[in-house]
Amino acid sequence: MTRLTLYTRPDCCLCDEALEVIERVRIEIPFELRKLDISSDPVLVERYGELLPVLLIDSEKAFELHVDERGLRDKLAKGRSR
Repeated sequence: MTRLTLYTRPDCCLCDEALEVIERVRIEIPFELRKLDISSDPVLVERYGELLPVLLIDSEKAFELHVDERGLRDKLAKGRSR
C-alpha cells in the first residue's frame, strides 16, 4: 500500500489545509498516512523549517507548502498503475 508522510508543526494553517485535502483524497484512494510533527526534532526543523507542510509519497517529496488535490490524485493513480 502507498505510504504518505506529512511533515507538519502545531498551529500551522497550511498544514491543516493540506491534511484536509489528503483526507478528502483518502476517501477515494486508500493509502497509509503518517503525520510527523517536526517541532521536537532539530534535524527536521533545519531541513524543512518554513517550507511546511511537506508531503512525501513513498519517501519521495511530492508537495511543499501546498497540497494540490488534483495533483495528489494524479500522483496516487500513477503509483497504483505500476
